[in-house]
Amino acid sequence: MSTSPPADPQTLAARWIRPEIRQLAAYHVPDARGLIKLDAMENPYPLPLQLLAPWQARLASAELNRYPDPAAATLVNTLTQVFAVPDGQRLLLGNGSDELIQLIMMSVLGPGRSVLAPEPSFSMYRMIAGFVGLAYHGVALNPKGFELDVDAMLAAIDRHQPAVVFLSYPNNPTGNLFDRDAVLQIVRRAPGLVVVDEAYHAFAGGASLLSDLPQHSNLLVLRTLSKMGLAGLRLGILAGAPPWLDQINKIRLPYNINVLTQLSAEFALQHYAVFRQQTDRICSDREALLTALRALPGLQVYPSQANFILFRTPRGRAPVLFAALKARGVLIKSLDGSHPQLHDCLRVTIGTPDENLTFIAALGQALDEPLDQPLDGAAVL
Repeated sequence: MSTSPPADPQTLAARWIRPEIRQLAAYHVPDARGLIKLDAMENPYPLPLQLLAPWQARLASAELNRYPDPAAATLVNTLTQVFAVPDGQRLLLGNGSDELIQLIMMSVLGPGRSVLAPEPSFSMYRMIAGFVGLAYHGVALNPKGFELDVDAMLAAIDRHQPAVVFLSYPNNPTGNLFDRDAVLQIVRRAPGLVVVDEAYHAFAGGASLLSDLPQHSNLLVLRTLSKMGLAGLRLGILAGAPPWLDQINKIRLPYNINVLTQLSAEFALQHYAVFRQQTDRICSDREALLTALRALPGLQVYPSQANFILFRTPRGRAPVLFAALKARGVLIKSLDGSHPQLHDCLRVTIGTPDENLTFIAALGQALDEPLDQPLDGAAVL
């Protein structure tokens, strides 16, 4: 019996990988080596020196030969107290917020079901919907100030009857905090879940819907420790009523929060005041950076209640300015081309005072440079 030779890997992958996956581009993380890294909304401050030795001692107690507590019960209890989770509500932990977003979507997956979010917003809502096979509907924000278009959101909810609505609060990448009453209108109108993603809660002056959980049976609140200085731990936190979390927990892979993350997060939360001081400093430096950006010619600078600032460059100059900053050793995020409302937009994370000064100086120099060629509506590459 003759057999045909095996196909090459590319042919086999094209046969078996889902078409919608093959059409996606992998999430790109730029190489930041040798650069001032202001592109990823990280806290620029490391763990204070006085905490290094006790943290390392805590890690030395880890039993690496044993699996971690699958429920991370000690950490959950600590988080419940630190975040003042309302009575009757529960927490579920993920390997970053991204895993929790994926678990939520996998839990509600079904024929004809969809996800809805305003746009521009966190790109992973759309990406993960594509991963799991849910239809995705984006509703444009008001282009002037990136506020929620409440009427359009409510109309889209009525039309699509989404299984989940995601609201980034404050919004990434625009930095603004949506009107609270508008958010609650959406919660009341939605037939399924509404997930309020509070990744940037630490910078938003205490604005949160966490205390509203008991009043809304379809509301979940998502948080993370990444933005407050613990991005390397990859710890996401989902808060909500047990009937929701019990079901979502069924598809969480066991031991998703490793023992070193559990011990490190518990230690950090015991020193939560230190991280609050850092985030308070970032908020103060954000205001100074907003003032400095607004003093530069030709920029439209948007208000922010997060740890980053979105600004629009003169027409067609975003790619040139992004490249010029990188050439001067500063890496920020180019959003030009990522969404129709973000043309000519760049986003900078709040760094240390010295990093912010270096960024402003580099941007000012780049703005003063003459253009290499006239612009005819296309960006200079």
